[in-house]
Amino acid sequence: MEPGLWAGTGCKRVEYHASEGERIVIPELGHFALALAVALAFAQGVIGIFAPGLRDPRAMRAAPALALSHFLAIGAAFLGLIYAGVVSDFTVENVADFSSAAVPLIYRISGTWGNHDGSMVLWCFILSLCGATVAAFGNGLPASLRARVLGVLGLVSGGFLLFTLTVSDPFTRLWPPPLDGAGVNPILQDPGLAFHPPVLYTGYVGFSVAFAFAIAALIEGRIDAAWGRWVRPWALLSWCFLTAGIALGSWWSYYTLGWGGYWFWDPVENAALLPWLTGTALLHCAIVVEKREALKAWTVLLAIATFSLSLSGTFLVRSGILNSVHSFAAAPDQGLFILGLLGLTIGGSLLLFAIRAPVLAATGVYAPLSRESALVLNNIFLCSIATVVFVGTLYPPFVNLLFGIQLSIGAPFFNQTVLPLAGPIILAMGVGPMMAWKRAALLPVLRQLWLAAAVGLLVFLVVAANRHVIAALGLAGGAWVVMAAVTDVAGRIRLFRVSPGVSAARLLALPRAAVGATLGHIGFGMMVLGIAGMTLATQKVIVLVPGQSTELGGYTWTLNDIHDAPGPNFSQRVADISLSENGKVFMTLHPARRFFAAQKVITNTAAIRTNGFQDIYAVFASEPPGSGGAELRLNRHPLAPEIWLGGLVMALGGGISLSDRRLRVGAPARKKPAGAVA
Repeated sequence: MEPGLWAGTGCKRVEYHASEGERIVIPELGHFALALAVALAFAQGVIGIFAPGLRDPRAMRAAPALALSHFLAIGAAFLGLIYAGVVSDFTVENVADFSSAAVPLIYRISGTWGNHDGSMVLWCFILSLCGATVAAFGNGLPASLRARVLGVLGLVSGGFLLFTLTVSDPFTRLWPPPLDGAGVNPILQDPGLAFHPPVLYTGYVGFSVAFAFAIAALIEGRIDAAWGRWVRPWALLSWCFLTAGIALGSWWSYYTLGWGGYWFWDPVENAALLPWLTGTALLHCAIVVEKREALKAWTVLLAIATFSLSLSGTFLVRSGILNSVHSFAAAPDQGLFILGLLGLTIGGSLLLFAIRAPVLAATGVYAPLSRESALVLNNIFLCSIATVVFVGTLYPPFVNLLFGIQLSIGAPFFNQTVLPLAGPIILAMGVGPMMAWKRAALLPVLRQLWLAAAVGLLVFLVVAANRHVIAALGLAGGAWVVMAAVTDVAGRIRLFRVSPGVSAARLLALPRAAVGATLGHIGFGMMVLGIAGMTLATQKVIVLVPGQSTELGGYTWTLNDIHDAPGPNFSQRVADISLSENGKVFMTLHPARRFFAAQKVITNTAAIRTNGFQDIYAVFASEPPGSGGAELRLNRHPLAPEIWLGGLVMALGGGISLSDRRLRVGAPARKKPAGAVA
């Protein structure tokens, strides 16, 4: 037993003073609202799909009304579940198993979606929100297309709501109720993870709208420039949330789990990465459809694939197939139900695509050397990476399932296969945005990029001189992407070729979509710089007693003290570490080990100080018996902050692009088809 760690937790019981009637009524109303949402979702699906065929304007107008009603119903159910968690109603099994009266309010709320059943309600709520948004802001769409889009969203939502109501009911009662709940998983009691699932789910589920547009277009047998303009904002919005969600999850694992890394190629991490890769390809393909009416079939297939991968991630997390810190424990019937929904959604959409793809002939043409071709190259490598990650993630569990053979595919495999495929994407990101549509000349573009190439080469030579070749390649690639994006903007505003005032005016006049795209590329370059910088990290694991010091990364690390400290629902042991350079103390860190009495779980809380270009990172790993000291993991991480700053800049760039009025409402008028499709 570690000294001092088993001291009193300092927990304060939060008494529930709500009336008994509220205990009984609120969860039952939530359950009723969930059942009502199922009925409304299927009504929305049936009417939305079949009303356009009846050519009845009243029936088509019913689909938006049903979508809004469906959203209100599932919203009421979700609020009812949150209410049960906030007031610690332990007659609800979900609350008793995953919450506690001693847990701070924010974690009683986030505990609602920190488990299997509650997370499915959140998933369905976001899906209904997507449908309600299309219903409320889709007045510019043709009535038949909007009805079919809402119909597809209704059928998908109805299937998952039926799953939630039948085999994953979050309102199941427990009697007699316990005096207190089991509590929230200690590693989930963190503000970052409280917001990570909603943001990530919004990205996952948001691609359902692009999927619905694709299925509606297949039913109509028509895709044109207007369709590309309608799909693009939805794909971009979902991509922004998915980017932010992945970055937030990576940041959380970096500072909470205490292992000092940002990405482990965990199967569930990979499940989030897959739709991001195909969603990025979809986003770029939608531009080609809008500009040139080319790549129509491929864009539709990417929309289907992206949402299918989002659904697959939902299945893998909840089926028990993958072992991960992110996974939920699930019963076999739950996994089979989701697998059935997956088969119907993916199989049905691919069958429809196979039937209708011949009518999606491309009308636009372009030269092999053009921006369209650069985007096609981007798609090829993004989808190649997605294929490698997909196979590497799913091959071991399926081999185990079919043959009983235990395989393990870890970070070395993914690093050695993904990084070579990422190289051409990094090179093309510098050249592609500066190429002309339809037909381009390569030599003038390369002349404009001489400074970006020189900076990249200089970075490579400096870092490679210290025998860090892999890091040199990554840092050079990141510098190339950032400088190429800056060069593109400099060329647009004619920097140094006209007066500063004229350049500033041209900068302010740039379309926000172009500014957002540039920021997206700069953010990606920053992320590449951060990932490459982390390969230069220095680490030491050492046991120190108070008063002892060690050297790492040019600093002297001294353990000053170990002491107890109370927490809201835990006790903790805190190590005080000072860092000095040339004998002068310039920083103090306080890593801690927390003991949660309710779950009898110990967690590590890393202490991190950053200046924006490097992280000083310390973890209090353990107190070895009889040593009188602490086992510490000390790290110096160059450029680590750029990983998450880059993700933030990428998401911000997408948001700025969305604010461009032309992207939101400037869809071109739809041309009348030469012949109606039955």
